[in-house]
Amino acid sequence: MKHLIDPTDLTKKEIDEIVALAEDIIAHRERYQGSMAHKKLATLFYEPSTRTRLSFTAAMMELGGQVLGFSNPQNSSAAKGETVQDTVRVVGCFADIIAMRHPIEGAPLVASEVSSVPIINAGDGSHSHPTQTLTDLLTIKRELGRIDDITIGFCGDLRFGRTVHSLIKALSRYHGIKVVLIAPDELRLPDYIKQDVCEKMGVAYRETDSLDEAIPELDVLYMTRVQKERFLDEDEFDRVKDSFVLDARRMALAKEKMAVLHPLPRVNEILTEVDEDPRAAYFRQVENGKLVRMALIISLMEWKDDLHCTNAKCICNNEKHEPRFRLAENGITRCWYCDSKVR
Repeated sequence: MKHLIDPTDLTKKEIDEIVALAEDIIAHRERYQGSMAHKKLATLFYEPSTRTRLSFTAAMMELGGQVLGFSNPQNSSAAKGETVQDTVRVVGCFADIIAMRHPIEGAPLVASEVSSVPIINAGDGSHSHPTQTLTDLLTIKRELGRIDDITIGFCGDLRFGRTVHSLIKALSRYHGIKVVLIAPDELRLPDYIKQDVCEKMGVAYRETDSLDEAIPELDVLYMTRVQKERFLDEDEFDRVKDSFVLDARRMALAKEKMAVLHPLPRVNEILTEVDEDPRAAYFRQVENGKLVRMALIISLMEWKDDLHCTNAKCICNNEKHEPRFRLAENGITRCWYCDSKVR
């Protein structure tokens, strides 16, 4: 069984297949209206969410399925001290697939270790947000017509922004990606992302603290909020905050075909005067989130049924153990028990 915990759980081929499926859903929605009939999605949200939770709900409903779950852990047995693993064991008896958001990093991974149904990480702390990454990739494809050969600028909180980290990981697999990192010193991209992802994968990148200087070269501008609470010195925050606000003046410096993305919610980092600019893609990005989650649900349910270990001597083929799989570094899916190649 395949789970989605981190963007790297999917091969580039699988990502491209999900994006292509989302595009087919856009073109032929009627084909998919009953594809998840009699199936149930459980949304286990241990922290607040608007777009992600509702987009999962809307995605499953449009596919003809049903949704159950909770949006507040105080309304679940977690309030009584039930562990994530026990909750997932129980909910797996009621649902066919689970989307989980949790404030503690690694919680969805722990859930996947015992789950009898596919787990989708809908965000764990500041660690990873893979479905937002799929949303971003679909948005880039729809706005620019391609994902390869782009220059993308990430602006704002690059240190703690899980959406930024996840998207950089995914883009590192594509050809001709150039990254411009636009942030104050306090919120620069962590060194491990630069070293383990950009440098290891050969992604060209540079750092700057000037949005005005960077914006003319960008095909995509990915805005995030500069978070006041991350600064120990309020005077230092006041010094830099206006340097990372997108307004009409800065949009005039940009390419005619540039796309502006934002994971939302925004506070003051994009002025409302930008909303009517045709390059402002962040509300179209929300719609894309529902569409790509529809494609992801379909794909995971298909992969769940298709994957099996072919090793006759494997424990899962000799005793009643649920087949489990992992994605190796070379992109090959292997049996979790015996390491046999699955595909």
